[in-house]
Amino acid sequence: MSTHKDSILDQFTRQAVPFSTAPSIKDEAALRLIVEFSGAGPTDTVLDVACGGGLVVCAFARTVRHATGIDLTPAMLEQARKNQAAQGLANITWKQGDVLPLPFPDASFTIVTSRFAFHHFLDPLAVLREMKRVAAPGGKVMVVDSAPAPERADAFNRMEKLRDPSHARAMPVDEHKSLYARAGLPEPRLTWYRLESEMEALIARSFPNPGDDDKIRALFRASLADDALGIQTRLQDGKIHYGFPVAVLVADR
Repeated sequence: MSTHKDSILDQFTRQAVPFSTAPSIKDEAALRLIVEFSGAGPTDTVLDVACGGGLVVCAFARTVRHATGIDLTPAMLEQARKNQAAQGLANITWKQGDVLPLPFPDASFTIVTSRFAFHHFLDPLAVLREMKRVAAPGGKVMVVDSAPAPERADAFNRMEKLRDPSHARAMPVDEHKSLYARAGLPEPRLTWYRLESEMEALIARSFPNPGDDDKIRALFRASLADDALGIQTRLQDGKIHYGFPVAVLVADR
């Protein structure tokens, strides 16, 4: 576990700026979809688990009474504070810390979210149970993450592990639904979007081990023929573009 945490800290200290500023991660349409699909309103209090550069927190803060972000990586929280300042938002709290356990009392928030983090968790069920614990009765528990098709999941995860050594496993959507059931939550409502970008831009904001960048390029090129990665790889103006499938799941507490 400590080795995995070390890997996350190493990767996301280096990724803090490029990840937080990537157009596909900052995409306002995707952030708006998340806030609207949660049903957030002006009386809500939100926790974003493994909040990274705080983009989701800031998006919620424009709608809700108060939003909190927690993350393991200090460099990510530094970016989060910069994003908050740039948007002139005052109703936000940041906390540096781990997610197991979450350092908050039971029923502390009306909406508990997590975006692009579950594929890093070694025990995603334990994290989901913690999210349920800190969610108030009648509140919402929301997970947003890459969700490859079952028949493409192994290939997708091999590529992602090369790209980001702190990657654990992206789950198909039915496995996400199973986690909700095992955590004692009702079946989540579901919507989707695509995380669209270009291969070289993705590699430029990633920190694979030496030599693995060429392996990633080879996998993307091979996927042009049969979409083996399940990410709609295609050539546009001589560059390889893609769209990661992103599932947005939300259930009532």
